[in-house]
Amino acid sequence: MRNLNIQQLITGFLLVISVSPAWAEDKDPTYDRVTLSVNAETKVGNDTLVAVLYSQKEGANTTKLAREVNQNLGWALDMAKQTADIKVQTLDYRTDPIYRKQVLQGWRVKQSLRLESLNSAALSNLIGELQKRLAVESISYQVSPEKRKSSQDELIQQALADFRARAEMVAKAWERPGYRLVQININTSDHTPRPKMMRMAAMEMSADAMPAPAIEAGSQTVRVSVSGVVELTP
Repeated sequence: MRNLNIQQLITGFLLVISVSPAWAEDKDPTYDRVTLSVNAETKVGNDTLVAVLYSQKEGANTTKLAREVNQNLGWALDMAKQTADIKVQTLDYRTDPIYRKQVLQGWRVKQSLRLESLNSAALSNLIGELQKRLAVESISYQVSPEKRKSSQDELIQQALADFRARAEMVAKAWERPGYRLVQININTSDHTPRPKMMRMAAMEMSADAMPAPAIEAGSQTVRVSVSGVVELTP
């Protein structure tokens, strides 16, 4: 009999331990929570011109091809560095085999040069000069990181104000004195398509500079979204 009582006590103790966490979870119940989301967006003018040019040679002697490509890129780098307000970056250097009917016919050597500037007129003129020895792969306009961040900061302020106004509207509609902010998320990433790029096929370059390309800056849409959860005051 004594053993049975001890067994019952142990069983009861285990039951208390097992259900205590469930009681603890119910100490702070939550009610009347509302999920809200708002968006803000604006058109931002593109202010950065980006161009990619390249030198490409084909033939049987890879050493000769590489030397010609290097000479062209070296010439372009010197010219670009002499132009104010131009950011210069060399890109991939590639040596690829050329096959025809599964037979090796030669080699293709290529290297690209990326140019970026807020001064679109200066870069446009430089592109025209560089086409004496390089081909243009693409030209595009973008929004500079500084301008994008400034636009996003303004949109965040607008979206937060809209979120507060919406939360107050909900509280008023339910005849509550106010609300408590439970959670909020701010998303500044946008899915705006990249601006269309002007592409030019490789061509035989003349001794004279090509005319500077005529391009329009255009604009992009910058978006900010704010979502969160509020709890209405009882």
